[in-house]
Amino acid sequence: MASGYILNRGVLTLGIHCQRVCRNVSLSQVREKKRWMKAYTHLMAKKLKLEGPPPLKPRSQQPHWDYHAEVQAFSSRLHENFSLEVLKTAFINPCYLQAEQERRKGLCVDSGTTALVLKDNVQLSKKGAGFTKSFLTDWCGASFPSLPSEGVESVVGHLTSSAVVTYVARNLGIEDLTMSAECPVPDDVLHSTFMAVIGVLQESSGAEQTGLFLRDFLVTQLIGKDLFDMWTVINPMGLLVEELTKRNVPLPEPRLIRSAGASTVLPLYFVGLYSNKKLLAQGPGETLAAAEDEAARVALRKLYGYTENRRPFDFSPLQHHQQPLIQSVSSN
Repeated sequence: MASGYILNRGVLTLGIHCQRVCRNVSLSQVREKKRWMKAYTHLMAKKLKLEGPPPLKPRSQQPHWDYHAEVQAFSSRLHENFSLEVLKTAFINPCYLQAEQERRKGLCVDSGTTALVLKDNVQLSKKGAGFTKSFLTDWCGASFPSLPSEGVESVVGHLTSSAVVTYVARNLGIEDLTMSAECPVPDDVLHSTFMAVIGVLQESSGAEQTGLFLRDFLVTQLIGKDLFDMWTVINPMGLLVEELTKRNVPLPEPRLIRSAGASTVLPLYFVGLYSNKKLLAQGPGETLAAAEDEAARVALRKLYGYTENRRPFDFSPLQHHQQPLIQSVSSN
C-alpha cells in the first residue's frame, strides 16, 4: 500500500510539473522583419517620389518573349486564319522602322549592314480602313434604313474613331504585338495597326470572314449607345419637321403635358408633340425649350428605329439575307 501510494503521488507530481512547463511554453508568430528594411523601404519610396516611376518597356523587351509564338497565338486566339508572314508586316509601323534605322546608324556601322529588310503596314492599313468604312456604312444602311446619310456617317465615324478602335485593339492584345517607336503605343499608331490587321484578314480569309470580324468586335460597341451621343443635332425640332414633311405627316405641335416644381430651383416640365391629334413623343426638361428638344429627339429615334426598346442586333452566324451585303462590300 505504501509503495502504491508513493507511486501515485510521484505520477501526480510529474503531471503537475508537465502542465506548468506546457503553460510556460508559448507559440508566437515571428514576422522576420529585418532592421534595415524600414530604412531601405523609406529610401526607395523617397526615390520613387523624386524620380517618378521607371519608364515603361515594350513587352518585346521583357523576358520570356517569343515573337513568332505570340503572333501565332494571336491568330489562334481569334479563331482566324491569318497569313503569319503578312500578319507580322501588319504590326510593323513606319515610326518603328525610322527609329530602328537611326539607332543602328548611331552604332557607327556600315549603312549596308544596318539596312532593314522590313516592310511597313501603310498599304495594309489603307486597305483595311477602306473596307471597314464600306462595310460599316452598308451595315448601318441595312440595319437602319430610315436613318439619313448624316446619321449613318456619324455612326460610322463613331465606330471608326480612335477611342473605339484603340479600345478594341487593346482588349484583343494588339498593343503588345505592335512595333512602335514609343511606349506606350500612341493611339494613332494603334489605330493604323488595327486597320492593317483588318487588311491582312481580308487578304487571308476574304471579305465575308472580315465582315463577321468587324461585326463581332466593332459593331458590338453600339450596344448601350444613344443615337444622339454619336450624332450631334443642333436643331432637333427642325430636323423632325423635315422628316415629317418628307412623309406627308402634319407638322408637330408642342404642348405642355405636366410640370412639377415650377417655382423652385429644380423645375421639371414634360412637353408632348402632337400630330393630327396623336401623341408622337414626350420628353422632360428643366425648361420648356429643353423639354421640347428632348421630345423631338424621342420622336426622331422612333422615326429612325433607334429606340431603347428596339429589337436587339442579330449577332448569330451569317444568314442568307446578310450574304448580299458582304458581296456588295467585296465588289466595291
